[in-house]
Formats: sequence, C-alpha cells, structure tokens
Amino acid sequence: MTPTHRIPKAYGSLLLVSGLIGLLAAATLLVEKIELIKDPNYIPTCSINPIMACGSVMKSWQAEVFGVPNPLIGIAAFGMVMATGAAVLAGARMARWFWLTFLAGTTFGAVFVTWLAFQSLYSIGTLCPYCMVVWSVTIPIFFFTAAQVLSGRIHDPDAVPSGIGGFFHDFRWVLVFFWFGLIIALILVRFWYYWSTLI
Repeated sequence: MTPTHRIPKAYGSLLLVSGLIGLLAAATLLVEKIELIKDPNYIPTCSINPIMACGSVMKSWQAEVFGVPNPLIGIAAFGMVMATGAAVLAGARMARWFWLTFLAGTTFGAVFVTWLAFQSLYSIGTLCPYCMVVWSVTIPIFFFTAAQVLSGRIHDPDAVPSGIGGFFHDFRWVLVFFWFGLIIALILVRFWYYWSTLI
C-alpha cells in the first residue's frame, strides 16, 4: 500500500460531511435567491430579525461578485469537496498537482468567505444565517487541507512536519477556533446595540 492510500480517514470524513453541509446551505440560498428574483417582496426564510436578515445580503452586489450568484459557486465548490472526501475514504490516489490545486481552491474559498463576512458586518450591515453555515464549514476545510498538504503528510504519513507545514499541522484546531472566535467577537461588537436590547 502506498503512502497516499494512508491519508487519514478523519480528513476524508471532514471533507465529505463539511462538503455536504456547505452544499445544502448553498442550494438553499440558491432557492431563496430564485424566489426573491421571482417576487421582490418575498421574505426569505432566513430573515429572522433586523440583524439576521439575508434578504439584504442577497440583494447586494457582493452576492454576485463574479457575475453569477455566489450560491452557484458554492454548489460547484462543495460538490468537489464532497467528491474529494469520498475519494479519500475509498483509498484513491491523487497526484501532487491535484492536492496543490485543491489547496489553492480551499485557500480561495477561505479568503472569499472571510471577505464576505467583513462585507456583511461593515458594508451590508446584516447577517445571512445560511451564509454563516457556509463560512463555518469552509474554514475547517481550508485549515485541515493546509495541514495535510503543506506538512507533506498527504503523501508520506511518516513525514515530520516542519516550517509553515508544521505550523498548520500542529495548530490546525487552534487556527480554526481562533477564526471562529474572531468572527463571533466581531459580530457581538458590531451589533451590540441590538444584542444588548435582548438582555
């Protein structure tokens, strides 16, 4: 059995489950977007209160940065993530170029959702619950992929991680929870005027 076959099954499971969650969230967003296009007065199911109001997010220019609705990008991307996770669980071998391309894609995804998070907080001024689900699965996918690929363990499970690869490998959980904590803190501070009325 080659080293590539020994990619941790937990990583494959993470990709498969996170990809499925992201795919469902993106598909739901696309359905809501279509309903909003058909009826401008439609109130999306994710519009819960003045802060959690995804209708404003869907109508913003940030919702179609590349000329197509962001959920379409999400559906394609999370479909690829799921396929990769399933391949890992099945013991498939993927070349180095595949993993470098996959890492590039997850890096783009992480940067993109982080930018969207800041746009929601400081430009649009409302949050989209389904979008937040997408954020919450994209970040672990990125950090765990970076940990596997940059450490060299994606090809050699016995490799001793060092340098930037070692950093991502050793602190992947810390990095994930730091990102989550930062976003939660920014949300609390940005909308404290509203949260404080609920106390």
